[in-house]
Amino acid sequence: MVKKISSIFYLFLVLLFIYTPILVLMVYSFTDTTIIGQWNGFSFNLYVKLFKDSMIMNIVKNTLLLAITASAISTLLGTLGAIGIFYSSKKTSKYVSGLSNIPLINAEIVTAVSLALMFALLFGGKSMFSLISGHIVITVPFVVLSVIPKLKQMDGNLYEAALDLGATPTKALFVIVLPEILPGIISGFMLSITLSLDDYIITAFTKPSTFDTISTYVYNAVKNQSHSSVPALRALSTIIFVFIISIVLIFNVSSNKKPQRSF
Repeated sequence: MVKKISSIFYLFLVLLFIYTPILVLMVYSFTDTTIIGQWNGFSFNLYVKLFKDSMIMNIVKNTLLLAITASAISTLLGTLGAIGIFYSSKKTSKYVSGLSNIPLINAEIVTAVSLALMFALLFGGKSMFSLISGHIVITVPFVVLSVIPKLKQMDGNLYEAALDLGATPTKALFVIVLPEILPGIISGFMLSITLSLDDYIITAFTKPSTFDTISTYVYNAVKNQSHSSVPALRALSTIIFVFIISIVLIFNVSSNKKPQRSF
């Protein structure tokens, strides 16, 4: 009993250490002050300033469009890659799986510099293509890691039975395999969006000079403290945090519900 209480208390301290800065940021998003630590009374002025700032709203739109585009492509490529790895021979599967994990174990700055040099050499510089490609590189491995466990959990006899009953491999893939691994695909897509939204290093090295995302804009705004929109970024951070937490909770609750099968 004492050991269980100690474990819970230790977990609480770890979570408190991780989330205290975010909670402080959220609290001070409800007061109109330029310095965290000074309380000028409860207000929604920072949220009003946020939504009235056309530059920030345009950057938010750019970030969401980038995240959704890159995540959609990553989900497609990652799902196909996971299926290919799963149904390949043991030797091929091990080799390709190892290659797909390189962006995970490699330092992100190394990946970013390599991509920047490659696009400068092959395409003459940075563009939206290089930016989207960079985000795809870092998110595809996470989709593969999300889909592979669902493929392993799937009853392999279902696919074989579909083929025996006359279904083509393509039809069996769409009718049997994809519905079985759909939770993994959705998890990979949501994880890709999360990674794309908050990525700074890859974005900074691959984006064109005329394009900004939330991460690069926040970095430059905080670096140059004279920027008038810095306080409003506390409200933006709060909205993003609440949105991500809500999506994760909704997905976890829905995934825990056992699907009802009809026979």
